[in-house]
Amino acid sequence: MRGDADAEVLAGPDPELAATMGFSGFGKKARTFDLEAMFEQTRRTAVERSRKVLEAREREKEDQAEKEFRSPCTDSSASAARATGAGSTLSRRETASSESEDSSDEELTGPSMQPQTSAQGPAEDTDDDEDDEFIGPPLPPGFKDSDDDNDNDDTEEEDNNPVKKIPDSHEITLQHGTKTVSALGLDPSGARLITGGYDYDVKFWDFAGMDASLQAFRSLQPCECHQIKSLQYSSTGDVILVVSGNSQAKVLDRDGFPVMECIKGDQYIVDMTNTKGHTAMLNSGCWHPKIKEEFLTCSNDGTVRTWDVNNEKKHKSIFKPRSVQGKRVIPTTCTYSRDGKLIAAGCQDGSIQIWDRNMSVSQVFDNNIFQNTEETLGSLLVFSFFK
Repeated sequence: MRGDADAEVLAGPDPELAATMGFSGFGKKARTFDLEAMFEQTRRTAVERSRKVLEAREREKEDQAEKEFRSPCTDSSASAARATGAGSTLSRRETASSESEDSSDEELTGPSMQPQTSAQGPAEDTDDDEDDEFIGPPLPPGFKDSDDDNDNDDTEEEDNNPVKKIPDSHEITLQHGTKTVSALGLDPSGARLITGGYDYDVKFWDFAGMDASLQAFRSLQPCECHQIKSLQYSSTGDVILVVSGNSQAKVLDRDGFPVMECIKGDQYIVDMTNTKGHTAMLNSGCWHPKIKEEFLTCSNDGTVRTWDVNNEKKHKSIFKPRSVQGKRVIPTTCTYSRDGKLIAAGCQDGSIQIWDRNMSVSQVFDNNIFQNTEETLGSLLVFSFFK
């Protein structure tokens, strides 16, 4: 009995018991997939599609090339066919009597297409050569090509460029800084150069002691946070006049060490004659051409003053420009005459006023002589005497 029960268990579960216990759905087998076969089928399909696409492209290219090849041949064959048709029509009318004459007419139908084509080839080549050489009507006399015009314009620009006219043999570039260079000064011997700019720096350059780095041997800020407006060596080259955006001019020696500083005037005094120095921003300055201790400055306070290097406590003399109506006018630039006997100032209203250096009361010339018209009214920036 026990053996029969074991055999039934091995044979499988009872269907009624499995349905009662809820095991009827657990006996299904899972579906299996052959991935390698699926990948292989996909690869074959892709290869087949790629092959069809390539064949279609090659077929399109062949059709296009055949069309391009047939188009010139079609034209030539059509013309040849027309010529052949005309010849055959004439031959049929003239030789309808006998077969021998028909055969002779067929032989005299005309030359074959290949010799005709070969005969026309050199002519066409010569025509192409002629077209390459001359296209259109001949050029009129005096015609100039655009390239020639551009070359002439470049030549004229080079001729009109003033930099090209400088007879220089060497050229260097000195880097002062990143801001505008507003003042330059060269000593009388030409051995040193000073530069000043909006970065408040004054740099000293010595050409004899300069190496390949082209660096300044000294850099300083003599006027602190004021822009440099003018730099000039004296007639002997031993001192330098520095004019900046403040009201006090400075004098430095050749190495940049201070020699003197002009005194600042009292801002609360109305009459500028009674002030010891300038009370507003300076505009320009220059050295006396003959006297190495004297220099000249002009300012927005409406005065032009002369100074002595040995006396920094007060100006030497003062000049006050006036407009045609007698009002105060601001001098924007000033200079000495070549002999140092006259002092001139260019003013904001466009006038140039000149005084005798030893007489500060009245001008040598009347304002109306050097007064700009209303159309050209404007301030003067720089000017100089000439012989």
